[in-house]
Amino acid sequence: MNKLLKVALGSALAIAVSGSAALSASYQLNMSTALTTDDPTYIGLERFQELVAEKTDGEVNVRIFPGSQLGTDEDVLEQARAGANVAVIVDGGRLSEFAPELAILSAPYIVDNFSQMRQVVTSDLFETWSEKLANSSGHRILSFNWYQGQRHLITNKPIETPEDLQGVRLRTIGAPVFMETIRQMGATPTPMGWTEVYPGLQQGVIDAAEGQSPAVYGAKLHEVASYYTKTGQFFLITGLVTGDAWFQQLPDEYQTAIRDAALEAGDYASQLTEESLLVYEKKMHEESGMNIVDIDVTPFKEATESVYKDLGLTELRDQVRAVIQD
Repeated sequence: MNKLLKVALGSALAIAVSGSAALSASYQLNMSTALTTDDPTYIGLERFQELVAEKTDGEVNVRIFPGSQLGTDEDVLEQARAGANVAVIVDGGRLSEFAPELAILSAPYIVDNFSQMRQVVTSDLFETWSEKLANSSGHRILSFNWYQGQRHLITNKPIETPEDLQGVRLRTIGAPVFMETIRQMGATPTPMGWTEVYPGLQQGVIDAAEGQSPAVYGAKLHEVASYYTKTGQFFLITGLVTGDAWFQQLPDEYQTAIRDAALEAGDYASQLTEESLLVYEKKMHEESGMNIVDIDVTPFKEATESVYKDLGLTELRDQVRAVIQD
């Protein structure tokens, strides 16, 4: 199926499934995510849905579609760009195609904790990147404070150093910053949709993957992999992104209400995520015997240092660190 057709079909589905709540609302926003309904981020989206209804007196209705029902994240970004009333929760790496500065949010070992990252994504610096995105691609960031956890390695063999990843086909997100990081860590980066990872591991199409524990557990990857090695190469911060054309046709008070709701719900979801990370690791071990392994990440930090120079991110890293130190 070509890209244009997928965008059209996704938009048609979003329109067709508008429910009774939408009939009484003046505006409808269809929210897409690849995650499952028990993920903390999904629960945060439900909070966003509630807050938007409260803050707009029911005039804006949000409907959530889990499991990539409206298409891949990339498909939904194209739908939003084309003017459809859709939004998607997505990382900076994918958005860097349109605003290169956003790649820094997905760079390896860029921050140490959510507090630092929140400083960055609520700063004036980030707001300039957000406006650049809107002007260059027609995408509007509602908020970018949705922390989904550190991403770790999912393998069927022990991993201690980059040398252990030589020749390993490892699924990651298909944006350059993710691909180059995984390459420098020693593996062969292999992009594919998140819902394809389980059969990919099961059938040997890929040898490994990487992801945050709530999503790994939700996708049941502990059933088809033996090791979860805590390398923490990516601090996965994501945001709610819609089309600027759809957003700008809203009354000003609804624009403000939606952005406020997104920020509040993002903090709520991030807190849930932080509280759940070790819980999901424990579940994966208890249910399938998956080995949860802490290692010295210094060799991986050293191996990925060149990503900043290779992708032209050194100056942006300095800007991010300046924000954190203020």
